[in-house]
Amino acid sequence: MTATETDLTLTVERVIDATPERLFDAWLDPETMKRFICPGETVVPSASSDAVEGGRFEVIMRNGDKDLPHTGTYREIDRPNRLVFTWESHASRDDSEVTITFTPGPGGTRVELTQVRFVSEEQREGHRWGWTGILEKLSQLDG
Repeated sequence: MTATETDLTLTVERVIDATPERLFDAWLDPETMKRFICPGETVVPSASSDAVEGGRFEVIMRNGDKDLPHTGTYREIDRPNRLVFTWESHASRDDSEVTITFTPGPGGTRVELTQVRFVSEEQREGHRWGWTGILEKLSQLDG
């Protein structure tokens, strides 16, 4: 592994017309997770969340007839400001970590998502597409 691989970082952000509490809670509620943690044409037939520090989550993304499990461990839950969890999938390193901050401001809440440690630049760019799509779907949630 090269230093370049360990240094690869990705940040995406979006202002969403909702409260920090509502957006924060969406990331921990399995039924809500199934509605937005599915970029592009993927769907999420199954999601679970043990929303405590040290607890685990699982999201099964389905692309066509292929199921792609995404799992992780909650490292920090600071409602409604900051959420930190590991990100384990077929396309990420075992030690990849995601930090999401929720900052109220003009127009709603600025959601900033940063993921660190990627296998390659190609994987990082794939995740950029995925996280951008996820934030788009999060912005479209009702209630």
